[in-house]
Amino acid sequence: MIGKISGRIDYRSHDHVLIDVRGVGYVVYCSDRTMAALPANGEAVALYTDLLVREDLLQLFGFTSLLEKEWHRLLMSVQGIGAKASLSILGALGADGVGRAITLGDVTAIKAAKGVGPKTAQRVVIELKDKAPGVMALGGTLAEATGEAPASEEVLEAPEPSPAAAPSARGAGGASAASVQAEALSALSNLGYGPSEAAQAVAQAAVDDPDATTATLIRAALKLLAPKG
Repeated sequence: MIGKISGRIDYRSHDHVLIDVRGVGYVVYCSDRTMAALPANGEAVALYTDLLVREDLLQLFGFTSLLEKEWHRLLMSVQGIGAKASLSILGALGADGVGRAITLGDVTAIKAAKGVGPKTAQRVVIELKDKAPGVMALGGTLAEATGEAPASEEVLEAPEPSPAAAPSARGAGGASAASVQAEALSALSNLGYGPSEAAQAVAQAAVDDPDATTATLIRAALKLLAPKG
């Protein structure tokens, strides 16, 4: 299993790049969002990868974080979602956006992705909603989930990439959005809230204030969880 590739971009197309790893070129397919975040040709890059194996096909898919890779794996488990549809959803919403949409049951956001119909979008929300809190928690328990530490998977070594080669969304104070949400989710869990209700509150609070710090997110989520009336 090829879990990560580090090398230099040889060339790019609209949906894939060729990464040169010590003289061996690997074709890696990426979402629109990931493609836009990659450095220029000739520059160093590191991507987490997922290998799709079929009887007549081998394809590598690349991601800037393990969080994005995990959502790709889960999206692919839903009937009607293939690799192309998964990358379309991730490209439209990003890893954090997918988590929020699924947690909040936002079918409209999912079906906004190219090639995803309303029934398929509803199936994604129904089948993955219970798994969303666990995926969101990755950002707080694994630095790997935000691309800030090496993956514990097979690595194809090459020259170290520049900081710009592995971009990640950053929230207030320099912490990644995924990490901030995961820390808030952990805090709410420690206060006795269930994974599902805590995830929904954190996701909604993150939508209301995308640049919130962990403390701000926790306070906002607690207000959402407070009894109404």
